Amino acid sequence: MNRINDINLKVVVVDTDFYALHAINGFLAWDRRTRVTHLSETLDDLWAHLEHVAPPERPDVVLLAVDHLGHPAVLRDVLDRLRAQVPGVRVICLEQVADLAMIEAAADGGASGFLLKQEVRLQIAWATVYALQHDFIVTAGVARACAHSANRRLLHATPLPERRKYPELTDRIRQAIKLCVVEGMPAHLAAHEMGISLHTIRGYIKEGYRILEAYDETEYPVDMTPQERAFMRFTAFADDGRGHNAAQ
Repeated sequence: MNRINDINLKVVVVDTDFYALHAINGFLAWDRRTRVTHLSETLDDLWAHLEHVAPPERPDVVLLAVDHLGHPAVLRDVLDRLRAQVPGVRVICLEQVADLAMIEAAADGGASGFLLKQEVRLQIAWATVYALQHDFIVTAGVARACAHSANRRLLHATPLPERRKYPELTDRIRQAIKLCVVEGMPAHLAAHEMGISLHTIRGYIKEGYRILEAYDETEYPVDMTPQERAFMRFTAFADDGRGHNAAQ
């Protein structure tokens, strides 16, 4: 059985986009396996943080948005400096578009993955944990972009598994879960948004929790709230066909 308490990753997020930065922070906060220790909007802030942070609080993972770096050589320099300042750190690159030159620079520079933001979305915590099990992870769009690359690491890159399917979730129950759990909307506001009664949306949420639990064998901490569990289940990966599950 999978155990959430077995993983505790310290994560630094770097993104010049304020809204993306805080969205990623919010998604990671739902998952107790990932603990965000610093948010950086600039590389200068990242280097300053790493220079002064105490060794026990150095990151295990850096989520690095590379859109603003502009050139593969810059990305390689950043990756070299990160490895020098934090030996053993895993770096996962995030970008809006699948730029093959940047993807190859990430692979050559020792990154642990390259993900398109619009493809990973809510599953960023699952992807971060999944990177522990594989040499180089990619989203589907990145896999397509590097299908003909001669880069050894890209040839053997591991695409992220699909999202876990819940066939019993109706569109209305799924919408209720998305509003109340993923977006954290109070039930009465979500009911208004959906044009239903408070009683009805509470019934949707209760049934949604039941369905999500029925497909999950993960062992959760006893103090984890039903909402936390629902978020993790709703965003979970399906089994990837290799005997691995991202919660392991």
